[in-house]
Amino acid sequence: MRNTGNTKILGKTGEDLASDFYVQHGYEIVGRNYRIRSGEIDIIAQKGDTLVFAEVKALPGGNAEILAQELGKRKQRKIVETAKYFLKNHRQYSNKIIRFDAVAVGVPGLETVHLIENAFSEN
Repeated sequence: MRNTGNTKILGKTGEDLASDFYVQHGYEIVGRNYRIRSGEIDIIAQKGDTLVFAEVKALPGGNAEILAQELGKRKQRKIVETAKYFLKNHRQYSNKIIRFDAVAVGVPGLETVHLIENAFSEN
């Protein structure tokens, strides 16, 4: 049985680290844990003309293969649909370049916060 309390704490810690990483690299955090019925986006950040929708995965026992499984096509579709809804309701970002990132936190053998820019696209 999965301990959801620890999972939530691990997830929040990972998202905090990822948010700090984006801020340290000149991004402004626009939103965190943006939810609609069909999906959620962990972090929305902007820098210049770019708006980033980021999925954060805290995987202290993981590897690249597990990250790929966690961020499968179904999950990607949900993130893209949620991003479309966000953009429809926040027109001030309509002229931005859109990017979908994956952020792996705590994966052995990688940086503590490992950013994968343009991890996937709408197609």
